[in-house]
Amino acid sequence: MVTITDVARRAGVSASTVSHVLNNTRFVSEEARERVLEAIDTLDYVPNHQARSLVRSKTQQIGVAMSALTNLYFGEVVHAIEEATSKVGYTLVLADTHDDPATEARVVAALRERRLDGLLLAPSSGAAKVLDRLARTGLPTVLVDRSPDARFDAVCSENVKPVAQLVLHLAQRGHRRIAMVAGMAGLTTSEERVTGYRKGLAAAGLPEVPELMVRGGSDAERTRVVVGALLDLPDPPTAIVAAQNTMVIATMRTLQERGLSVPGDIAVVGFDDFEWAEVFSPRLTTVAQDAGAIGSKAVELLLRRIAGSTSQPKTVRIPAVVQHRESCGCTQARPGGTHGGSGT
Repeated sequence: MVTITDVARRAGVSASTVSHVLNNTRFVSEEARERVLEAIDTLDYVPNHQARSLVRSKTQQIGVAMSALTNLYFGEVVHAIEEATSKVGYTLVLADTHDDPATEARVVAALRERRLDGLLLAPSSGAAKVLDRLARTGLPTVLVDRSPDARFDAVCSENVKPVAQLVLHLAQRGHRRIAMVAGMAGLTTSEERVTGYRKGLAAAGLPEVPELMVRGGSDAERTRVVVGALLDLPDPPTAIVAAQNTMVIATMRTLQERGLSVPGDIAVVGFDDFEWAEVFSPRLTTVAQDAGAIGSKAVELLLRRIAGSTSQPKTVRIPAVVQHRESCGCTQARPGGTHGGSGT
């Protein structure tokens, strides 16, 4: 195998100079840098990261465990994380938890075996044992999107206030029976959005009606069942708040199958903006999360922990913005913030 000494010999520099070029740890003249890069390319040199990690007790790798394949929002968060980590020389090791506690425990254990420098985790509703193990081992960990454990730093969207705003907006448009299709039980995001729904009803002077608060479980088929049940009530809702992107789409499909028009027969609003929300007919009123800000802030907090920070854990809330469009009954979109991603 080609070694760093071979590269140094071909470039006519010291091995330490090659190391500084590779790691960007000290100034190297442009001429010497070009010779080193040319030698690396010619010799097809690949740094031995295992040997480097033994010397430094660092792997320059960060684990990411979340339902990235089954949740579009997390895909956008991972993209932001990758951009932020690559700037400082880290690579990602991605594991999909499928939001299943057993799968989560298995993949987090596998990531820990890789001796990663840190972990970014979107914990499932049954993550208590996994979090206990992480706290005991001391692996630098930051929670993403969900904050069920105060022992860890966390970066999340604002959930309560935007949902309350959606409900109040519907009430101001004359709706008195406003339903909520909530997400997976036990997730902090789901419960916070339910709290927002209740606060919005209270602010509008509307009572909580138990039959109007249903669980779609962040699942399309389950959502179609519960939305169908809402529509079959003797006094069905005139507006629906869907608390996650998959459930927004499933709600719209169910209404279409029933031959109902939005917003003519029933208004629909949702938590999670996504790329094609503006091309739906009607365009969807949604809450936009800033996936980029969430991902980059999570990396920032994790790098501080990796560097040895012992400050008190904190939860950072990233603002989410209501995007007013037509599905709520507004005839004209109102100016709002930038689009975020889809979410939990």
